[in-house]
Amino acid sequence: MWVLAFAFFFELGDINTLSYTAPAILKNWHLGLSGIGNIVSATFLGMFLGATIIGWVSDRIGRKKSLIFTILLFSVFSLLNAFAVNFVMLFITRLVTGIGLSAMTVVGITYISEMFPAKKRGSFQGWIMTIGLAGIPITAFVARFLIPSITWGWRLVYIWGALGFIFAILAVRLKESPRWHENHGRTAEADRILSEIEMEIRAEKGELPAPTAQIPTAQSNKGYNQLFSSGNVGKTIMFMVVWIAQTLGFYGFMAWVPTLLVSHGFSLVTSLAWSSAISIGAVPGAFIAAVLSDRVERKWLISIVAVIIAVCGVLYGISFNTAAIIVFGFLVAMLIQTFAPLLYAYTPEMYPTEIRNSGAGLTYGVGRLANVFGPQLVVFFYTGFGYLSVFVYIAVCWLVVAVVIGIWGAKTRARALESVNVPSQNAVS
Repeated sequence: MWVLAFAFFFELGDINTLSYTAPAILKNWHLGLSGIGNIVSATFLGMFLGATIIGWVSDRIGRKKSLIFTILLFSVFSLLNAFAVNFVMLFITRLVTGIGLSAMTVVGITYISEMFPAKKRGSFQGWIMTIGLAGIPITAFVARFLIPSITWGWRLVYIWGALGFIFAILAVRLKESPRWHENHGRTAEADRILSEIEMEIRAEKGELPAPTAQIPTAQSNKGYNQLFSSGNVGKTIMFMVVWIAQTLGFYGFMAWVPTLLVSHGFSLVTSLAWSSAISIGAVPGAFIAAVLSDRVERKWLISIVAVIIAVCGVLYGISFNTAAIIVFGFLVAMLIQTFAPLLYAYTPEMYPTEIRNSGAGLTYGVGRLANVFGPQLVVFFYTGFGYLSVFVYIAVCWLVVAVVIGIWGAKTRARALESVNVPSQNAVS
């Protein structure tokens, strides 16, 4: 759990480094908002490629190998971001960084869904993300102190993000998913790993309860074709819509707050200070998810949180005094990170083992692909209709999420992964 948590710590921190360094890059390189938007778009194009490719790869080579590789990939290219000398080089390094970031996320959330019991799956996802999301405010404060101190301070922020490579080394000690082994016909290896896990739990907690009967799953290697079969096409389309809307709403706010504040007349130092304060909300947000995820049906919790984010986002947009900006910004940041672990847990548990990583990867990746155009939408609304219009657009994205999950999402709380994916139970509930 700790290795995964700190891998997410640097992955989530690294996703947000461009948000904090963008104002300094804009100033030092004399780029316009469209230039920064293009670099953001490169990151998300990379995230689309990483998520869709790694889903297919991980379903074939395993979760553990994929996790180690993806952590190394984003760490190495985060370091290379620090040595970018012009727009083109940063565009390329952010593109490849994005591949590693989203690939690691997809493998990580799938691994968690397969390695933890049904009744605690959401809680473990929440606790891991509580630690992981601490990477956002800590990275924000690292940026807050480094960037104003020296002209090239923004480069040091990317070096900070490269420290994730430490946890790629530690991930060697993780066990491969028994479900992945079983789905590939390696039942002996799956039994061996399960026995080791059971021995470790007995040593800590005592005798285990009797196992519940599980529904057997058929082996399959259809990959992406199966995502659009009659039993899966509905949920695949649903998650594509949700991940597109969530990504546009999430990064429309989190990635643009520092830059929009500067463009709106606030100083770089003030913008970074407020952004750092707002980002603290990430940690209690994930804590809320950890506490509530397995107590409240996930589909309803996701929908309710999305509606509250939309309301707080609009209130942030109409606020112009320091206290209101920080309070509503904090609430949005907190609730966005309550939402994230919930959707991270919900997406992979809706797919059977043989396509779980492919399903999570494709739908998550399509969302990231949408944000290739997201920055241009933010620039369009800001330049054409003003500051408030950006936050109305963000609110609409979150309302789409709430409606789609609320109407078409299935119930999954405390259900084994195999039972969630029985064809007769795949219908909307």
